Amino acid sequence: MWRLLSLLSLSSVCTVQAATIAVDVGHYLAAPGATSAYGESEFSYNLALARRVQSTLQAAGHQVNLINADGQMRELRARVQAAAGADLLISIHHDSVQPQYLQLWEVAGKNQRYADQFSGYSLFVHSQAAQFGRSLSCAQAMSQSLQAKGFKPTDHHAPSVAGENRVQLDPQLGIYDADFVVIRQGKTPAILFEAGVIVNRAEALALQEPATQAQMAEAILNGLSCLK
Repeated sequence: MWRLLSLLSLSSVCTVQAATIAVDVGHYLAAPGATSAYGESEFSYNLALARRVQSTLQAAGHQVNLINADGQMRELRARVQAAAGADLLISIHHDSVQPQYLQLWEVAGKNQRYADQFSGYSLFVHSQAAQFGRSLSCAQAMSQSLQAKGFKPTDHHAPSVAGENRVQLDPQLGIYDADFVVIRQGKTPAILFEAGVIVNRAEALALQEPATQAQMAEAILNGLSCLK
């Protein structure tokens, strides 16, 4: 019986379709992106989730190139170059909203801004990128995996307001067309993933939970079925 279980386990490992995934930590220390409802930087959220994604993918047999883990990579083109040769680039971010929706509240004696009416993840690809078809396919697979785990997409990037008005490529899956450098340049299929809205007070806390990060990382892993 032990021999049989060992052979089955080995067979399971051998069937893993190993891929090389570039995981980009969005923003950098000198310009850390959005600020959460509790005054914490987006970069700190991005790094925590990126590291969880890295460990989850590696445990499944994939190679992971973690880009900008030290928070010093300012140049976006350098991130694209660092991802060259990978099967997929995933740029990890956390979301905010337009300034007119933000309200003030006090946290530990300091004023912070929040907007509880917005929540959810979104995925961005660029329709003119060299690998648009593969990028869109992977974004769809990842979104389906996220929804299977109970996560919901946001539609707050679609309305015709300044700073938004994004083209929705798949409204049900929360996929948008965007001209961001990391998903526009290069020959690697690329997705920018906004994991959630950190100016939402409840979501900001949930996104820091190791269990939430683990579920998202597993959804990204499951979404790699697009590379088969």
